[in-house]
Amino acid sequence: MTQPHTIIAEDPRKEARTANWVAAVVCMALLFDGYDLTVYGTVLSTLLDDPSQIGEVTPAMAGALGSYALIGVLVGSLTCGFLGDHFGRRRLILGGIAWFSIGMFITALTTSVAAFGTMRFLTGLGLGVILATAGATIAEFAPAGRRNFYNAIVYSGIPAGGVTAALLGIVLLEPLGWRGLFMLGATPILFLLPLAWFKLPESPRWLLSRGREEEARAAAARTGVPLVEEAVIQQAGAAPAKRGFAAAFSRQFLVATVLLGFMSFSGLLLTYGLNTWLPRIMEGYGFGTNYSLSFLLILNSGAVVGGLIASGVADRLGAQRIVATTFVLAAITLVLMTFRFPAPVLFLFIAVAGVGTLGTQVLIYGFSSNYYTTNARAAGVSWVAGFGRIGGVMGPLIGGWLAAAGIGGASAFYIFGGVALFGALVTVLVPRQRLLEQAEQRVEQVAAAQPRPETLAGPPAGGTGPRA
Repeated sequence: MTQPHTIIAEDPRKEARTANWVAAVVCMALLFDGYDLTVYGTVLSTLLDDPSQIGEVTPAMAGALGSYALIGVLVGSLTCGFLGDHFGRRRLILGGIAWFSIGMFITALTTSVAAFGTMRFLTGLGLGVILATAGATIAEFAPAGRRNFYNAIVYSGIPAGGVTAALLGIVLLEPLGWRGLFMLGATPILFLLPLAWFKLPESPRWLLSRGREEEARAAAARTGVPLVEEAVIQQAGAAPAKRGFAAAFSRQFLVATVLLGFMSFSGLLLTYGLNTWLPRIMEGYGFGTNYSLSFLLILNSGAVVGGLIASGVADRLGAQRIVATTFVLAAITLVLMTFRFPAPVLFLFIAVAGVGTLGTQVLIYGFSSNYYTTNARAAGVSWVAGFGRIGGVMGPLIGGWLAAAGIGGASAFYIFGGVALFGALVTVLVPRQRLLEQAEQRVEQVAAAQPRPETLAGPPAGGTGPRA
């Protein structure tokens, strides 16, 4: 086993460059992930109104077609858990980009409802792989102390992709048609896949966790990513002996895995429930359609901006307490939404609620990807993403049930607020990883004892010895 003191000393500047490239590639992949999941909504009216496109599409059928991609994401995310900790991060990211690009291209050529639905499901498989692998990848390249922030940047690609799909739908749907918009979703294979091939390295930490020490050391030298943390974790016995789902559901992680799944379930239920029904609920309070749609924009804008701010705080104070706090803030503001405050005050409440919903979900991905050891990370994050999708399906359904039962907006806000409190409760119950904490303390000691990079090549020019 590699000893910590034999690990090549890290190069912070090279590590930062590598992390930036990895974040850019993965964020762009998630941007197209968000684009592909949202573009269906922008072309739905065309498919409903023009049977010559793929055949007659009824409203009920349209709902089913919309769910096929989400089901594919669920299956793809969970499948990634079996593969990611065995085959590495790089292969899955490259394969996922190629898969969903080809899937979008073929979808654009379909001429029947059955073929369209089948391709939406198959495309969702690739999207799910990207979604689940992104957190594990950036966690192993982001510099220590900034991992939650890098994670927030990467996962902000999803709402950015949704906004992109909406804007391009407004501008290009008429000249390009729905097939053209789907073709745009296939373009990553032309530029993002080659970029990822050259700029996305395999994780040195994953290589070391698989016992491929020489490859890990070479990758660490190329990327500047330090291996001392992974080596200490292995030597301290802080990582389970198993890999993949067997490790994520091992005795060490079992309770946390279940609770992290329910955290994600709560976050995505709130995210999809409010994004689907918030305009309708606000119309019930007397706001016009255009006015109520602005609440949706504020909700998502608050999620992106607030999520980035909260992630920076999480790097300093710990992600667990910040996630619990944002869940509680969401519950409070959702209850306050039931009072008839002036519109500017309601905008503020909705922005805070956005931080507590989609913003919290971004933090959950960061928390989970940093909670697991390398040999369980891909499986753990894929479980969090996959199980959370069940909440994503339940959110719109709960809103629909309440609307069908004639239950008013206040009750809907109370129910969603209760879900937020449940999310906060399961968050505080996630046990601390004491073995990992002890290993991290050992990492700081080893890192302090290692020579700085410039000392490995001798004293600096004009000097008389190593710098202190």
